[in-house]
Amino acid sequence: MGIKKFKPVTPGTRFRIGSDFAEVTTDKPEKSLLLPLSKKGGRNSKGRITTRYRGGGSKRKYRIIDFKRDKHDMAAEVLTIEYDPNRTARIALVQYEDGEKRYIVAPNGLSVGAKIMSGSKATPDVGNAMFLADIPLGSVVHNIEMQPGRGAQIARSAGAYAQLNAREGKYAILKMPSGETRMILKTCLAVIGSVSNADHSLTRLGKAGRRRWLGIRPRTRGVVMNPVDHPMGGGEGRNSGGHPRSRTGVYAKGLKTRDKKKASNRLIISKRKK
Repeated sequence: MGIKKFKPVTPGTRFRIGSDFAEVTTDKPEKSLLLPLSKKGGRNSKGRITTRYRGGGSKRKYRIIDFKRDKHDMAAEVLTIEYDPNRTARIALVQYEDGEKRYIVAPNGLSVGAKIMSGSKATPDVGNAMFLADIPLGSVVHNIEMQPGRGAQIARSAGAYAQLNAREGKYAILKMPSGETRMILKTCLAVIGSVSNADHSLTRLGKAGRRRWLGIRPRTRGVVMNPVDHPMGGGEGRNSGGHPRSRTGVYAKGLKTRDKKKASNRLIISKRKK
């Protein structure tokens, strides 16, 4: 998993830094685990834009990913490591002893032919899903459940991981990728290791067109809009609209938006780094 620079033969390749895809072993996905993915253009079921600057982009198919890892105490062999256009991490196609195939988020260091397992019989090896009660303290984990059986919700993107620091009563204490220290039930599953494709953050698209291929449209700054369109719009010349804020008037720098009465506040030991 590395990155490569391109020769500046065109303006688009002059500053481009891309992945070398060295870990990817095939370009043909498993057909039984594909679903059609229709374009939304940032619109909800009423046809209203709820996420701005989305639209176009290359056609994709969704890969069904096993985030629950609920096939316990049965070994699976890694068949391929693949590229997934819907996420920053690589995915791995695994086949269980009963013949069933599933996609999982590939951890760093997982290779074709490796054996993985989930459940109470699993050992703390890369790619194995274990209960937080069984994982050795100090281990690096990813794809962490927040509620037992719900499926992984934390540390799923490229290069992400959390660290298991301690156990206290029925809770495990983890340091999150954001720097937050938080308690999670020991009966939740987590996968050993960090997520693959850690160099993703070093890549550079090189040109605006590549951003359009990803389905991202140009973003318009609020200060260049009219007052009817944005709180920061209007004014003579280059006057900005006061304090930076969103289109709905929420301040953009420093305003805390987390609910003070949120039920999970009691599980947070220390907040994330500012």
